[in-house]
Amino acid sequence: MRLSELKNAGRSPSLPLTIDLADAAGPGQLQLLSLLRVLPGQRYVGAAVWRGRPVLAKLLVGSKAARHFQRELKGVRLLAEQGLTTPLLLADGLQEGEGGWLLFEFIEGAQSLGDAWLAVESLPPLADEQTAVLAEALGAIAQMHAQGLWQEDLHLDNLLRQDGKLYLIDGAGIRVEQPGKPLSRNRVLENLGVFFAQLPKKLEPFTEELLVYYLLGNGEHALPLEALEKQVCKVSAWRLKDFLDKTGRECTLFSVVRGAFGLRAIRREEEAAMLPVLEQADALLDQGHLYKTGGAASVARVEVAGRPLVIKRYNIKGFAHWLKRFWRPSRAWHSWREGNRLAFLGIATPKPLAALEKRCFWLRSRAYLITEYLPGPDIIERFAPYVERGDVPESELLALDHLFAQLIGERISHGDFKGHNLFWSDGRWAMIDLDAMCQHRSIASFAPAYAKDRARFMRNWPQDSALYRVIDQRLPKEVGAPPLPHQN
Repeated sequence: MRLSELKNAGRSPSLPLTIDLADAAGPGQLQLLSLLRVLPGQRYVGAAVWRGRPVLAKLLVGSKAARHFQRELKGVRLLAEQGLTTPLLLADGLQEGEGGWLLFEFIEGAQSLGDAWLAVESLPPLADEQTAVLAEALGAIAQMHAQGLWQEDLHLDNLLRQDGKLYLIDGAGIRVEQPGKPLSRNRVLENLGVFFAQLPKKLEPFTEELLVYYLLGNGEHALPLEALEKQVCKVSAWRLKDFLDKTGRECTLFSVVRGAFGLRAIRREEEAAMLPVLEQADALLDQGHLYKTGGAASVARVEVAGRPLVIKRYNIKGFAHWLKRFWRPSRAWHSWREGNRLAFLGIATPKPLAALEKRCFWLRSRAYLITEYLPGPDIIERFAPYVERGDVPESELLALDHLFAQLIGERISHGDFKGHNLFWSDGRWAMIDLDAMCQHRSIASFAPAYAKDRARFMRNWPQDSALYRVIDQRLPKEVGAPPLPHQN
């Protein structure tokens, strides 16, 4: 295959694939064995064999190939020139009408710090194992900054560890201020904001403690914690907006198809499993364990290939109801977006797997939402033994405190906070039925919505019960804080 033909290979070309390259030593062949990252029609990154040796190949095709090639090459050279550890560039080339390629030494047995973090993320906040990963990352970032460089696309997967040695990768994201001179304070704060914004919310109280590991490698500037936290908040808002935009378009994370006769969104890794579920959603609903049927929605637990799922179908009750619904996003789409919002923010909810709006010349009709199934009890069932005495296990009350703190911190109102919409799962309270959920831009709109949520939640138990008094004493009665930058 010629390199230029790769742009038409789609997201999953058949492998192994032999690609003809031209370089200073004459035509050569690259055998692409596996793909690690793909931007269809533009970028293909994977393990390959070139002239008998294993390499990491970055292949750039399409109309933007030349620009992407130059950016990658410049970044790689900047890292090497400043003495930073990065995989050796073995060969590179750019051919007009074909595309560009960069071939790097293949780091055998390397693990990204992203994978290392996933292995320890579930531990208690800032456990020793977590500290080790983050300290290693911050040390590498400090080295870059000390040499006047920063990684625009800064995340843990762009740091590879092998035998105690850390490699900086992805030259396309490398930027320079003054080579060999420490980065300015504003640039440092901006770049560290990108790093800390990607960490779980539960680590926010430890930002100052973690910052020490950066300062050990680059103590050029005093870094005010307040300024850093402001930058983290700004980046967090941008990341959330960017992620929510991705839930509605074709990208690495989501498979999305829009047209006059439907809108379908599926988590990319679930595409093969969810397509047949969506195709036979009505039949599966009829055969499943029904929780709710008729009216505006039908909900059932179903089994697909031994996997329990929940299907929610949003019905059209009649012509008058259709007139109210056809012109605006369906409740399935709203729930899909809000479920992904909660997952991104680390607030427990069943994982949204797929959504489908049926349309007729863009006019919406029935819609479907597929989520994971939560086996745990809802809070009414879970707390039933404690209504009279109020002796709820402290761990479960703390988990409830934590959920409310998260919702207040993110200014999220549920809209129908009855007990049947809150489930106990894996030591956390998880929210379901997100049709009316909203993340508010200001305290002025959030405060009354929170008051309404709290009042509805408290109506789950008799006002004169011990359980009511216990919960009422713990949950904040009012909210008030500066506006969050999050955008809906």
